[in-house]
Amino acid sequence: MIRLNILLLLVAVLCSLSVVTSQHKARKLFQSLEGEQVRARQLDVEFGQLQLELSTWATSPRIEKIAREKLKMRTPEAAKIITATSGVMPR
Repeated sequence: MIRLNILLLLVAVLCSLSVVTSQHKARKLFQSLEGEQVRARQLDVEFGQLQLELSTWATSPRIEKIAREKLKMRTPEAAKIITATSGVMPR
């Protein structure tokens, strides 16, 4: 009977240790999950800011200003503009 009691006590201790260990692992995983969720939100905000910046850099007035000021480009005269057609000859 004493052996059975010792065996049952040993099983109970092992079970309680496994419960404590699994709870500890679950808490660590939850902390990691929360950290990654925070990082994901930060990346979403950064992505939105980058999209806004990209749209600002690609605006037509900004491109035209750079073309005029830095590249010294200008709009061609109307007489020098050649229009491409769809390939169908007019009758």
